[in-house]
Amino acid sequence: MPEGKKLVIVESPAKSRSIAKYMGDDFIVDASAGHIRDLPQPSELPDDMKKGPFGKFAVNPDEGFEPYYVISDSKKSKVRELKQRLKEADELYLATDADREGEAIAWHLYEVLKPKVPTYRLTFTEITKEGIRRAMESPREIDTDLVDAQETRRILDRLFGYEISPVLWRKVGRGLSAGRVQSVATRLVVDRERERMAFVPASYWDLTGEFATTSGEPFTAKLNAVSGDRIAQGSDFDETGELKTSRRDVVVLTKDDAESLAEGLTDAPFSVDSLEEKPYSRRPQPPFITSTLQQDAARRLRFSSRVTMQVAQRLYENGYITYMRTDSTTLSNEALNAARKQATELYGGESVPAKPRVYGKRSQTAQEAHEAIRPAGDSFRTPKQVRSELSADEFRLYELIWKRTVASQMEDAKGFTASVRLTGAAKDGRSATFGASGTVITFPGFLAAYEEVADDSEKKDDDAKSAKDKRLPQLEEGQALTGTDVEAKGHETTPPARYTEASIVAELEKREIGRPSTYAPTISTIMDRGYVTKRGSALVPSWTAFSVIRLLEEHFGRYVDYDFTARLEGDLDQIARGDVEREAWLQGFYFGAETAEEGLKNVVENLGEIDARAINTIRVADGVELRVGRYGPYLERPSPDGEADENGELKMLRANVPEDIAPDELTAERAEELFEQAAHSGRVLGTDPETGREIVGKDGRFGPYVTEVIPEMTEDEIQAHLDAQPTEYYKNGKPKPKKKPKPPKPRTGSLLKSMSLETVTLEDALKLLSLPRVVGADEDGQEITAQNGRFGPYLKKGSDSRSLESEEQLFTITEGEARKIYAQPKQRGRQAAKPPLAEFGADPTTEKSVVVKDGRFGPYVTDGETNVTVPRSVSLEQLTKEQAFSLLAEKRAKAPAKGAKKSSGGARKKTAAKKS
Repeated sequence: MPEGKKLVIVESPAKSRSIAKYMGDDFIVDASAGHIRDLPQPSELPDDMKKGPFGKFAVNPDEGFEPYYVISDSKKSKVRELKQRLKEADELYLATDADREGEAIAWHLYEVLKPKVPTYRLTFTEITKEGIRRAMESPREIDTDLVDAQETRRILDRLFGYEISPVLWRKVGRGLSAGRVQSVATRLVVDRERERMAFVPASYWDLTGEFATTSGEPFTAKLNAVSGDRIAQGSDFDETGELKTSRRDVVVLTKDDAESLAEGLTDAPFSVDSLEEKPYSRRPQPPFITSTLQQDAARRLRFSSRVTMQVAQRLYENGYITYMRTDSTTLSNEALNAARKQATELYGGESVPAKPRVYGKRSQTAQEAHEAIRPAGDSFRTPKQVRSELSADEFRLYELIWKRTVASQMEDAKGFTASVRLTGAAKDGRSATFGASGTVITFPGFLAAYEEVADDSEKKDDDAKSAKDKRLPQLEEGQALTGTDVEAKGHETTPPARYTEASIVAELEKREIGRPSTYAPTISTIMDRGYVTKRGSALVPSWTAFSVIRLLEEHFGRYVDYDFTARLEGDLDQIARGDVEREAWLQGFYFGAETAEEGLKNVVENLGEIDARAINTIRVADGVELRVGRYGPYLERPSPDGEADENGELKMLRANVPEDIAPDELTAERAEELFEQAAHSGRVLGTDPETGREIVGKDGRFGPYVTEVIPEMTEDEIQAHLDAQPTEYYKNGKPKPKKKPKPPKPRTGSLLKSMSLETVTLEDALKLLSLPRVVGADEDGQEITAQNGRFGPYLKKGSDSRSLESEEQLFTITEGEARKIYAQPKQRGRQAAKPPLAEFGADPTTEKSVVVKDGRFGPYVTDGETNVTVPRSVSLEQLTKEQAFSLLAEKRAKAPAKGAKKSSGGARKKTAAKKS
């Protein structure tokens, strides 16, 4: 590096390449590729530290919560490279991201590199020429308060997880974890499922009718009242299925009432009672912050939170948008001018208000020094201008951000809402009042650029849906109308909608739990841990999550309290502002405050006895309990006929709970079906005449199946096996222990769809156990077999598979018929493709057909260009198209994997990088 060079360090290689384009020749830009050091796992500490004060957390709680940091193995060469470049530089600029994490990365770089040259802290809110120029004009010191806040969060999460998670391992199951935000997010999902399980639906009826004016222009209206009494709608019932106390004056129509009224109103004369028009005005939404971007990308683009942030990171690093981790809706003057100018050019001067719009804080803790997420630059590039430069996912997200930003500086949408009430008399003398309304947009304003889409979980019941954009004909009071096609409709109230990624982000933000940058990893964590799965876009909790949350609520209630978790965020903000001292706060959290508030350490040490059986038991019906066991959930109830077990105690009946049954679907009726199925589990079907082995039918976690019973080897047989092995010796001359024989694996076969445990016969079972069946061979002698897979029957020849039309073909298809199937044209000019295990239609991004295929390393999702293995935690039977699209999007967005093992390190000693 020539003399006089200035070294600029950012955290991302992509960001370094983008910044380098705008820096002069005297600047060298390099990247740390994220954190260069972190807290190690306690097991990775040096041996002399494992039994000391750092041994439990890699943090010393007795000496000011001093952390022990290590440089990861993957970063050693990068640190050496940066040190070498720094030796030849005259100035150092630490230009990592503008959030607490970025501030901490800058501080760690400063601590490890130990620069002897003037050092400056820079932050780029956008990677543009203007943004870099503004950053270079305002260098500053490392903000040690921000570093303290980030370090406190890191230590807090280590204390929380390492104290509470072991309790979950002992009482619920290995591999589980607790986390400050993840546990609260899981509780939200579980609480919603509890509401759904307790929900009692209520039935009600109403009427809709077609009405026509004398000119013949029809419109639809809905029954509001009968003989002056308002009829009940879904919102009038509570979660127990009863009318709310304040709604006892409404009339609940029965089926007979509604149908007789509908019959009596068909072709009846009606007249218009009232007409009302009100002005309508709607303001644009503020520009995106991190949470609202994740929500809207989920609704419009079907992106997971993780994909949204990965794609936004690329857009930021390559200079297309401003920094994407922010909770501020503020726009700079340059951005305001750019948005107003673009709106004027594209939608006309009348679409832009006289003065720029300024939006208030969404959160009291919003950092107004940051900008909202917007297109980068002092003048915006339209989506059309950047389309050829971006991938499909990047373009769609950029377009969304551009639309929202421009729309935020446009005029209100204006129009009017028209409402009409009309009354007619039924043949039985009852009067019926119908109503209809519609909104007419006369001036689109910001809607010309952007309109927010509601999340599925936020949509109302049929009786409360908006009549937006519904047009009504010209009507006058007293005007005569004719009712036709009056129809009675039955309804049932629905339980609260499950959370989606979009709605849980909104809920976390509303409760001020976590921060924008934590939402995506939090959702990923609770899914990776198996606490939550996706059904479509809905988040469904597992039974394990019920056990975990119950334990936390009963023994760590304060730490999963929504308000307490929100207060923690406020405390971290106070540390970031320098209002609270880091060490004192951690002392209070872990050891307890001087007040009566108890610390985490004391709570864990005084838990008392926890009844694991009770924690893992959920009542699902009278006398029926679900238990979360090591091998999955199962039902248990006493034998109804009072039968005793071998110990003389009341016999308990058990039934496996299939993984595809959501908790709110496990009703008393469904439980009875599972017990009925389990009653036939273990039924002896007979003896295999060829092997002499007993054949039984069983109920398993993945459905009913048949298997053979292989007798255990006798002691003599085991000894004979050991005696037959040659004796081997260690280097010291001692004989190696001989290996006991492994028991043979029994043959198994899943029941066909047409079979049940109750009716399956020995003949059926032997046919199933005969699979895969050799059908024959092709012209070259290659064997063809018929097999039954998770997604149906198929033929297999080498690595070439073809679907069969029915299960019966497994046993009837001939060699000639199989050859005809394989004689069909091959796909893509090569070998015929395997039949897809599942088909999901066109990918919303690439518009290519998405299927699941059986690959060498297991099932994988593909659109023909991108392939991604289906995670083991996701059951193929439960894999939805939304999950498939999300997996592909994540693969396209995924950055290279990073290794992170321990390395040399040291304890924390904080020093600020100062301007010189």
